[in-house]
Amino acid sequence: MSSSTLFSSVAIAPINLSQKKPLQSSSFLFSSSNPSFLTLNTLPKKFTKPNKLRTLIVAKSNENDSADAPDRLISALCYFYPFFDGIQYGKFVITQFYPIQAIVQPLVPAIRVFKSFPFNGFLVFLTLYFFVVRNPNFSKYVRFNTMQAIVLDVLLIFPDLLERGFNPRGGLGLDLLMSLDSTVFLFLLVCLIYGSSSCILGQIPRLPIVAEAADRQVL
Repeated sequence: MSSSTLFSSVAIAPINLSQKKPLQSSSFLFSSSNPSFLTLNTLPKKFTKPNKLRTLIVAKSNENDSADAPDRLISALCYFYPFFDGIQYGKFVITQFYPIQAIVQPLVPAIRVFKSFPFNGFLVFLTLYFFVVRNPNFSKYVRFNTMQAIVLDVLLIFPDLLERGFNPRGGLGLDLLMSLDSTVFLFLLVCLIYGSSSCILGQIPRLPIVAEAADRQVL
């Protein structure tokens, strides 16, 4: 059999509309996200050896929950939002521990830009929620991590209200306030390091308290 006859037999078989039964010797799969990708899983039986299947073309499209390089970068950057918004809670602990100063120091220019306008935090919140979380063009991976960052920032309302209503000048009250602020700041710092590093590695960080709330918002 000549090579032209061989290729014609392979090409005509899948598009023969007269057959009543589906072909069992070969399967053609089209990606739902990109119909132009064609995947040929197996060759017809007469061209293969038993128990040895060959893959001619492998075309894999990214699913909605994929984590490619842009998704990882966007997700990692989102965790800086609650950290920048709650940087004031580190006013006590930053001055006491040099390692924390070394971590925060490179971020000072970005923090100053973020704090330069009083409504920057609110504008960033609206942007992330309506243009990222509610945007189906972004993958589920990006939307979930963005929602985690938003929920984490929303939780900062509680220590802020407590600090406004309880503002001691000294004594035990001031010690309690310092402990509260330092705890909130360290929690934000750990969430930033854990969330961003996990996203860079393509993993899914699940922060305590906020992960379940993010799951309910991201479908």
